[in-house]
Amino acid sequence: MVEETRGKLIQAARKAFASKGYAAASMDDLTAEAGLTRGALYHNFGDKKGLLQAVIDQIDAEMLARMRVASSQAETPWLGFMTEGVAYIEMALEPEIQRIMLLDGPAVLGDPSQWPNQTACLRTTTQAIQKLVDDGVVKSVDAEAAAMLINGAALNAALWVAAAKDPAAALPKAVDAFRELASGLLRSER
Repeated sequence: MVEETRGKLIQAARKAFASKGYAAASMDDLTAEAGLTRGALYHNFGDKKGLLQAVIDQIDAEMLARMRVASSQAETPWLGFMTEGVAYIEMALEPEIQRIMLLDGPAVLGDPSQWPNQTACLRTTTQAIQKLVDDGVVKSVDAEAAAMLINGAALNAALWVAAAKDPAAALPKAVDAFRELASGLLRSER
């Protein structure tokens, strides 16, 4: 029952945050849409900000799954690694992700690099870079430091695309620059 209630609230909030934006989505409208009370929202999420975090966590998990699928179809581990970063940046064009994850999320929850879900992302990127170092694909570099920089580059590229006056025009510039930056990790003989 608790999971069903949480699911209804997250779904209603996700729809409202995507269409109206966080600030314009009222708690009364969210709870009415879910067929629940404000008390259910407070009990499950603490407040509207807690509900936004839950929505972001759900979207982030979906984005990660999509990035992994894209990566798994690449011809080499390096291309898979690059595909994940580019896929993340490209998702900045999707209205729901753009609005909730990249515009409203940072405005309400602060720096996305400090969100709880970034710890797992950073750990995964660190492991991927370490494997590329171990396999001789990438220069001998501190994997954690490189992961921080690569994740930061992808995140900031996505934030830039989302906030651009013309996101579709900004996307290829962001992707090209990201590829150039990341390719600096490759061993020169490749």
